[in-house]
Amino acid sequence: MKREPLVTLPPALIASGAGPSGANHSSESGAIAVDARFVMGVDGGATKTLAAVLDLREQTLHLGHGGSSNPDAVGAHAATDSLVKATDEAIGRAGIAREQLDAAVLAIAGTDTDAVAAHVRERCPGTWVVVNDVVGAWAAATDARPGVGVISGTGSNVLGVGPDGRAWRAGGWGHLLGDEGSGYWLALQSIKAALADRERSGPETALSAAVVDFFGVRSVEALATLVYSNEPLAKGEIAAFAIETARVAQGGDAVARELYTRAAGELARQIAAVIEQTGLLDEFPVGLIGSAFKAGELFVRPLRGAIHELAPRARVAVVEMAPVGGCVLLAALAGGRRESVDSVELRPLLDNALAREGVFRE
Repeated sequence: MKREPLVTLPPALIASGAGPSGANHSSESGAIAVDARFVMGVDGGATKTLAAVLDLREQTLHLGHGGSSNPDAVGAHAATDSLVKATDEAIGRAGIAREQLDAAVLAIAGTDTDAVAAHVRERCPGTWVVVNDVVGAWAAATDARPGVGVISGTGSNVLGVGPDGRAWRAGGWGHLLGDEGSGYWLALQSIKAALADRERSGPETALSAAVVDFFGVRSVEALATLVYSNEPLAKGEIAAFAIETARVAQGGDAVARELYTRAAGELARQIAAVIEQTGLLDEFPVGLIGSAFKAGELFVRPLRGAIHELAPRARVAVVEMAPVGGCVLLAALAGGRRESVDSVELRPLLDNALAREGVFRE
């Protein structure tokens, strides 16, 4: 049975996987902005939205902020409000009008990108490109070239683009149907492990004491009651426990350490599908992006090993550039000026701007 890709890159971005530099490609409307100066990238997530306008001439970066732009979390209308707030703030700080933007790429979290895209088209210029957040992460992870971007933050998602520009996504189904190998998954499995310890159907684990302390409940069973209450814990509240999962695992707890091995296996399964469907061969980057990878080698080592079983020459590394940087790269590509943005120089420029704003890179 033939299956179409779950993510199709817009025409303005397809060539980013095929050429050596991504230069001289057209925007979505078909016109190349040869003299493009201002490009904007937007990273929209479940907790916040970050917009960045890059002045290609002056090499200055201007940021804007908004709340959640994940329609799964707040709905399409509220998500669009956050996007407009963040983009208007970044554009205003750049000292320009919307019409002076030569290209914009908005990468939005959630399972229904089209719903937000429709609202954005009603309130913003029609040339702005809206894609799923995994596309922005892929660009940050691979310098917008052939390779694989792997998100493991609150949720999880994997996108690869092959040498011919063919894209394939695996995962990204949200916490009820997916998010395997994510911070939410790790936290949820930690709670399950604590419950299994409590009822003696599973091994003892330091996670049991950790969940009680972290969630401020009197017992593990009380946490189960909280999860099923009339005001249950939100996805983000549960996912926040993943930092404790890492701490317990780094302390030597066998159960917690095994969760990271399992998480690596879940992500590797999705990465395998992406590699096969995109035709990636030989040497290519696999960039790891998201808060779950702050666990370091505890998580990265088993994942790297699983990936190398599939692609021995793949270059597996944690991404050092914030996801919004990938969106800026894509915006430069859409504006026909990809060759004007050096990702090596963009990263410190972005990090400095984030530091000034007191925003932590995820």
